[in-house]
Amino acid sequence: MAKQTQSNFACVYLVLFFFLRASSISVSARVAPLLQTYEKSIFTSNFHSIYDTSKYGILQLNNGLARTPQMGWNSWNFFACDINETVIKETADALVSTGLADLGYVYVNIDDCWSAATRNSEGQLVPDPNTFPSGIKALADYVHKRGLKLGIYSDAGTFTCQVRPGSLFHEVDDADTFASWDVDYLKYDNCYNLGIPPKKRYPPMRDALNASGRSIFYSLCEWGVDYPALWAGKVGNSWRTTEDIYDSWFSMTTIADLNDKWAAYAGPGGWNDPDMLEVGNGGMTFQEYRSHFSIWALMKAPMIIGSDLRNLSEETYLIYSNKDVIAVNQDSLGVQGRKVQVSGKDGCRQVWAGPLSGNRLVVALWNRCSQVSTITASWNVLGLQSGTQVSIRDLWQHKVIAGDAVSSFSAQVDVHDCNMYIFSPLIVSHSEE
Repeated sequence: MAKQTQSNFACVYLVLFFFLRASSISVSARVAPLLQTYEKSIFTSNFHSIYDTSKYGILQLNNGLARTPQMGWNSWNFFACDINETVIKETADALVSTGLADLGYVYVNIDDCWSAATRNSEGQLVPDPNTFPSGIKALADYVHKRGLKLGIYSDAGTFTCQVRPGSLFHEVDDADTFASWDVDYLKYDNCYNLGIPPKKRYPPMRDALNASGRSIFYSLCEWGVDYPALWAGKVGNSWRTTEDIYDSWFSMTTIADLNDKWAAYAGPGGWNDPDMLEVGNGGMTFQEYRSHFSIWALMKAPMIIGSDLRNLSEETYLIYSNKDVIAVNQDSLGVQGRKVQVSGKDGCRQVWAGPLSGNRLVVALWNRCSQVSTITASWNVLGLQSGTQVSIRDLWQHKVIAGDAVSSFSAQVDVHDCNMYIFSPLIVSHSEE
């Protein structure tokens, strides 16, 4: 490997090494894509300042989970409190029958309103007898038989946001209850928190889950109030960096920008969470939903569907089932992509990019303007040597559109749409020079 290439990858390699050694995972198996031998350097010396990885892999909770961002479904965005065990079962069935489960969407997560209004006489959480009469354990068994995983919801406060019992000061009992029900995932909210700082309220549930005897994914939902990216990597497997998303272009774009700030802090074991996917809920256009899905994938955000899977439109399914885009999100390198260039009025012509395994880059040309725009990504902005030849695959057209691009790449992008590509540098051997 050329000396310059070794220098370019040294930072990522070191943090990967120490993270993976601590996780008892084979270093050679995980970092092999970074260590391929090349005849010449393809990246610029500022590559790691563009894609800052200084916090990558050094904070993540070592519970063996979240090696890639979680994928699945959550009940809140579409159903809110109008949930019951039939909806959950039918959703699990839909994940399987549509083939989405085979693409990685395996978590079936019940949000707020699943529990009774009060704890039982022994102080334990109990399911609402009217909507979940069979109990959560039976529901978990149903989901598990279909090869899926069940998630549950609680709150790091005295009540949940919908005023059901919270888990503050009940962490051990509730974690043990969730484990006894064979729950696989906990979303932990931030309402009715008595003014106690999140840094004090969230670790007790981490400890309780880890002591429960069951591996339970821990999803912190403190809305970015106390900048969780700075500390939550020691506590949970993902952490909300923003307030709740709504099914609108304004909400989605605002949240994407907020989440981008914390890109350096994500990595295998712990992920920035800009909230769930709204694709298919009706508040945005097809192009806007495609942008939403593309940027979430590039940001290594959790891919949690928030629509009714029992009634998927063809367009919605087309977005959720894009294997090429999903592969970006689930890439083994696990470096969060980010915004690398803006131009035009109010910065509406944007380039987002991030490194992938195998020395590839994912590049998104995102048009946030009110008219069709041509967006250009220069090699310097992407961290590529200007003379590097690149093969470009379009992830929405599912085909290679350029075999030897050099110096820059431009494309016309529809209003509020997002073109997404894999850039694969072509390595020139000595025999070809």
